[in-house]
Amino acid sequence: MVVGAGHDARTTARRGAAVPESADDPAVPGASATGDGLARRRRRRWLRGGALGTAVLLLAAGGAGWALYARLSDNITPDEAAARELARYDKERPTALVSGAQNILLIGTDSRAGDGNGQYGRDSGAERSDTTILLHLAADRRSATAVSLPRDLMVRVPACPRAGGGRTEPSFAMFNTAFEVGGSACTIRTVEELTGIRVDHHMVVDFSGFKQMVDAVDGVPVCLRKPVDDKAARLKLPAGRVTLDGEQALGYVRARKTLGDGSDTERMGRQQRFLGALVEKVRGDGVLLNPVKLYPLLDAATSALTTDPELASLRGLYRLVRGVRDIPTAHVRFLTAPREAYVYDSDRDQLVQPEAGELFARLRADRPVAVADIPPDTGGKSPGDNAGNSPSATPTYRGSTAAAHTCE
Repeated sequence: MVVGAGHDARTTARRGAAVPESADDPAVPGASATGDGLARRRRRRWLRGGALGTAVLLLAAGGAGWALYARLSDNITPDEAAARELARYDKERPTALVSGAQNILLIGTDSRAGDGNGQYGRDSGAERSDTTILLHLAADRRSATAVSLPRDLMVRVPACPRAGGGRTEPSFAMFNTAFEVGGSACTIRTVEELTGIRVDHHMVVDFSGFKQMVDAVDGVPVCLRKPVDDKAARLKLPAGRVTLDGEQALGYVRARKTLGDGSDTERMGRQQRFLGALVEKVRGDGVLLNPVKLYPLLDAATSALTTDPELASLRGLYRLVRGVRDIPTAHVRFLTAPREAYVYDSDRDQLVQPEAGELFARLRADRPVAVADIPPDTGGKSPGDNAGNSPSATPTYRGSTAAAHTCE
């Protein structure tokens, strides 16, 4: 779910098993998938974009507006621990190549901590990232590209501090273990080493936060080709166009056995399509211009967020996304990093090269990519002429846009 959705219980982060009492605990290398901090994560940048823009207008209303602004800003949890850890390694981190372009890492965790999350299973104390999306905002703010990073991708995870003290050794492991062992900072450093892209900001959200966002917009419509009856996902739906509430949406983005081919790749694609539908709902349903609809959305979004300190206020978020609300939904692209079965374990993933390297290089240089519904056996990239020979050609990857409306 991309937003709080998950594989076997959301695993994409590597964070120490124990969770700090405070987000400011210096022993904690950033937001963890366990604990109250998780209840404040959300990764709906586009939603927030327009929503925050309108929220700022409340300030003009006088004292009441200021009170609402202060409350919403205070909802957001600043990830001070991650900021300290990243500052420690600043000289080793990638350099931003294009002024004005922004890269935001959106992390959905499998935390069972927080209100309502316990029903999704036992909290083992070791939380991992369930969904991780690298969102690239073009410098001209005319397009946005969201790249899902498979949780089972085999990657190099750097040495990271443990919540209980000490540091882990560098390892070659599944991507989702980065959050489990080292929190958001460890995940960010892993992504930067994998892609060569500087992560400017990050946001973390859990199951509860995702559901609240969906309920705040009165549900999100999806189209199902067949009825769904998935006990594991607590999901029973008829065929056709259905509007999902928060609980149903969570089951929809987490389901594996009854939707699609059961693969994690297909699940990520479904999460991406759902996020596109959510963007469409917020932008096309009058939410951004209706304070009665907007405030619950803002309250749910900010309460669910843990972000880097710079974004931990409505003002900070607004600075980032004030131009994003004007991006056409057809220019909000979703895709999964080109992946294939890991050569030594078919239950794990590895990047397809040179396609993945080219994708990351283009995002790093703020160059465009295109998405289309292409066969999955191409490594995630179109085999056509635009995929390779000409340096000036725009490569096409398997994916969709926020304007796409496809049925399962």
